[in-house]
Amino acid sequence: MSGRLANDSSPFYFQLTLFREIGASRYLFFSLTLLLYAVIVSFNVVIILVICLEKTLHEPMYVFISCLSLNSLYGSSGFFPRFLMDLLSDTHLISRPACFTQLYIIYSYASCELFVLSIMAYDRYVAICKPLHYHSIMSPRTMCMLVAAAWLIPVFSLGGPLYLTIRLPLCGNQVPRFFCISWPVVQLSCVDTSINNFTGLFVGIATVFLPLCFVLYTYLRILLVCQQKSSEFRGKALQTCLPHIVSFVNYSITLFCEVSLSRYKADQLDPFIVMILSLEFIIIPCLLNPLIYGLKLPKIRVMIYRMV
Repeated sequence: MSGRLANDSSPFYFQLTLFREIGASRYLFFSLTLLLYAVIVSFNVVIILVICLEKTLHEPMYVFISCLSLNSLYGSSGFFPRFLMDLLSDTHLISRPACFTQLYIIYSYASCELFVLSIMAYDRYVAICKPLHYHSIMSPRTMCMLVAAAWLIPVFSLGGPLYLTIRLPLCGNQVPRFFCISWPVVQLSCVDTSINNFTGLFVGIATVFLPLCFVLYTYLRILLVCQQKSSEFRGKALQTCLPHIVSFVNYSITLFCEVSLSRYKADQLDPFIVMILSLEFIIIPCLLNPLIYGLKLPKIRVMIYRMV
């Protein structure tokens, strides 16, 4: 009963304190952010439309690319509208339901991105290491199951940590970030958060560390196979894997920056550095992925030129 009363007394609004540091530059940031959001939406919608409308692109690799673009739309739409509104606001208050909704969308986006990159790595592994069995292994049924797993595992696995965070009684409402993330909110708790920390660590290992390890394992297997083949085979394999390698390395670096930042007191750092480090894992992959696959893969590039 006391826990419930404590939870009921928790503040209904959080204040995102880092917006104070932007000051008069907020109108410039608003204009640039709005332009960036429009570009991200446009690029990813084009990729999705090209793959959906062109029947020759209804293959596992291209379906997975469209999933990346769809996830980019999901993650950016969960972040940019609220961020744009806060840039023009004088209060920078966000309600508890809105905060936890944003938190869930951003974390599920981040986890889905890794799972989609994982199934793309598996697709490249089968195509290079088992080419004769590719169509039997990557059948439409298997493709649908992999896509469903890439979406459903993060969506359901994040429910437990989110529920535990929502239940915490909080003794403050100052969140030193530009958007809601879990750790700064948990630090506001009036009670012990050991269960939250353990659950967050377990889910983080399951949804971040394991997919990363799986991608590295698939590329190790690809590398071992390529060493036994001709230089021409290695060149074709590299050309096939290069867009995915760039996407994977780029996302891993940006995600590492965000995870590292979450363990520091952001209000003691330069706000512009915090903004760059905290927003890049949303902005850079959402912007870079459609450019990589749209420009690098001939089939998609040709279809885009036809549409233009």
